[in-house]
Amino acid sequence: MAESLRRLISNETCGLLQEKLEGWYKDYRMNSCDQNLNQCCEIMELSAMIQGQLFSILSQTAQEGGHYAGVETIKSRLLPWLGTCFSSPVPGRPFETSSSLFQESRGKDRQLRELANSRNHEIQQLERELNATRLKLSLVQQDLEEAHLALEDTKTKSATTLLAAEDEIVQLKADLKASQAKEECALRNLEQLKDYEQQVQMLKDEIAILGAKKSILQSRLARSRSPSPRLGRSRSLSPLPMKNISPGRARLTNVSRHAHLVERFSDIYAQERLDAQTLLRSYVDDLEMAQRIIYVAAVESFHAAKKAFRQFKMRVRKTLSLSFSGPESFEDTVMDYIIRQEDLYDVQSSVSEVINAMNINPKISFPPEVDFIMISSLIRELCRVAFSMQTLDPPLDIAFASEGELFNEHKYRRSYDSDFTAPLVAYHVWPALMENDSVIVKGEAVTRRGALWSHRSRSRSRGRSQSRGHSLSPLSHGADHSRHLPSRSRSPSPLRSGSPSKWANSELRQSWL
Repeated sequence: MAESLRRLISNETCGLLQEKLEGWYKDYRMNSCDQNLNQCCEIMELSAMIQGQLFSILSQTAQEGGHYAGVETIKSRLLPWLGTCFSSPVPGRPFETSSSLFQESRGKDRQLRELANSRNHEIQQLERELNATRLKLSLVQQDLEEAHLALEDTKTKSATTLLAAEDEIVQLKADLKASQAKEECALRNLEQLKDYEQQVQMLKDEIAILGAKKSILQSRLARSRSPSPRLGRSRSLSPLPMKNISPGRARLTNVSRHAHLVERFSDIYAQERLDAQTLLRSYVDDLEMAQRIIYVAAVESFHAAKKAFRQFKMRVRKTLSLSFSGPESFEDTVMDYIIRQEDLYDVQSSVSEVINAMNINPKISFPPEVDFIMISSLIRELCRVAFSMQTLDPPLDIAFASEGELFNEHKYRRSYDSDFTAPLVAYHVWPALMENDSVIVKGEAVTRRGALWSHRSRSRSRGRSQSRGHSLSPLSHGADHSRHLPSRSRSPSPLRSGSPSKWANSELRQSWL
């Protein structure tokens, strides 16, 4: 009996029951209903454990008093209390198991406290977030109020601006009507101005024709002392019908450009050709070879210029076909564009093509230390003139010629050193200029007896060994060649075929095109 009391006193159940009661009292208002009920059940379990131990002690004490000892006390105090249906733990349970139950109770108590602390922390965090959200909401409400005030202000200003805009629209409509009236008047004036410009252009063309006639007459008067060339066949003078459509710029300036280009072709023969011949004679002793070189350069220049013109025209056609829309025909528009943009012609490419063709021509030879580039200025001028002649209507071209052909007095005039009784052409000095089948400017040729036989023998004697190297420049010879130049006579330039009156009538006929 005494041992059982000692164990009950030394057991921690009573102290744990007191701690739980105090802790429950402190946290009662913070805990939820489930937490309070759980703690109450744990306290009741601890109390039941203590009561079970007390019942064991009661039973042992009653046994020590005898068989009937303590009956009155049990009847008066224990039985009424048991009548309340209080159930105690099973008798005979070992006293040592209560310790483990106390430990489990403490662990659950700690878990409950940690859970309560974590929930308190989460609640505080949510309260802080709620306060921050309320602050942001207040700021957004302030911004919304400011935006609402700005919107009201904008509505007021817009209403004022709308009233002003309506007045301005009325004023603009009035100004538009006045501008339309002025535009119609300006269009009428512009149409009159176009008519005036067309008349002025026609007058300029007539002035250019008269100037060309004047220069032709002056050149003929200056060459009246030299042997006059034979006249070529004149072109037909049959009148052509007037066209209903208005001519473009290319058609308006065709006559003046025709006269200018023909005169420029004659000037090249009279000036640039002789300069090139003089330069060639510094390196070539044979006058015939120098004249052959110049003639081949002229023929190749026309071939290269015509090829470049065809390529240029194809590019212009392709470009203008994408956006063409106008009262004139497409061909007139293309030709007018080419005439306006002749500066886009890559003349240097044609010059290089001519020089390459001359380098492989078997009819001419040249010293190996010089190159045909020395006469590039003559080639360049011939290419320019030949390219511009392709823009005329009809275009101009040089006559086809071959060595040993029968001399034609309508196309060529004889050189001063020719055999005037020889019927065959030995070689050509300058090509004839043609318009369709009519000769515009006569060329120059050298006639000799036995020309065909001498040409064949000269061709057989000239072998492959005369191939030239063209790496050196003619400038490397210095200026000493100028002191050893042989004296040469200046050949008179070829004149346009036909009499002055026929030439003038032909130009007037072209002005109607």
